[in-house]
Amino acid sequence: MAKDTFFRKKITLNAGGKLINLATPKVMGIINITPDSFYATSRKPAVDEALLQAQTMLANGATFLDIGAYSSRPGATDITPAEETDRLLPVVEAITKTFPDAVLSIDTFRAQVAEAAIKAGAHIINDISGGTLDAGMFATVARLQVPYILMHMKGTPQTMVQMAQYDDVFNEVLDYFVSKYHQLKQLGVHDVIIDPGFGFAKNQQQNYALMSRMQDFDILELPILAGISRKKMVYGLLGGTAADALNGTSVLNTIALNKGADILRVHDVKEAVEAVKIWEMCQ
Repeated sequence: MAKDTFFRKKITLNAGGKLINLATPKVMGIINITPDSFYATSRKPAVDEALLQAQTMLANGATFLDIGAYSSRPGATDITPAEETDRLLPVVEAITKTFPDAVLSIDTFRAQVAEAAIKAGAHIINDISGGTLDAGMFATVARLQVPYILMHMKGTPQTMVQMAQYDDVFNEVLDYFVSKYHQLKQLGVHDVIIDPGFGFAKNQQQNYALMSRMQDFDILELPILAGISRKKMVYGLLGGTAADALNGTSVLNTIALNKGADILRVHDVKEAVEAVKIWEMCQ
């Protein structure tokens, strides 16, 4: 059964000419082309490893593959745009050639990296900084006319832990989205997905406060992406490490679906797809 909502939320995306309907929530699989992402199992720095991961995720039901070559974990090492591009493009080109129907999202906050990846065959730009770390990002998205994932973060991956300070986390994040979306609309960007940025300049209490009110972001009438997979908000509460956080992630993904999530961004595609199927049967 298709998800219903009081608000007239936009439920379609045009990704490279492919019309994707989000009336049923979709799953985005994470492929990290990095040596230092927070969840070690997700690291696939070699092209053949990334291809195998893509094959598995697509077979397990992923609608999107999100490819990142810059680790955004707290305190991650900064790398140059050239190094990020050199890591990223061979993987984008290989996946595009091997799986031509795959819809690829590029996890980068750099406009030049994003543009190079789109020209290599990717379809979506996923910007953790919401345009704050590269003043040229919004204009680039508008010129390329691709879907844009607008995430909330303060600071940089190197400084964000110290910036988890809010008077009212939900309303501050909402105000951020209103302002940024206005800028994007003014530039003619048609497809915008919002991501509350769980774990980015937010502590555990703030993460769960945002989750508890995530349905209220529907006032923006935009698709919502929930990226909570194996994050510290899960294992920090339950104990263990990211490697132990699959069950907690599945529970939280299901809560996110109840709160209006349209896309689940995950390391474990099979389990997330199963969560969507079970959730759908209960609607």
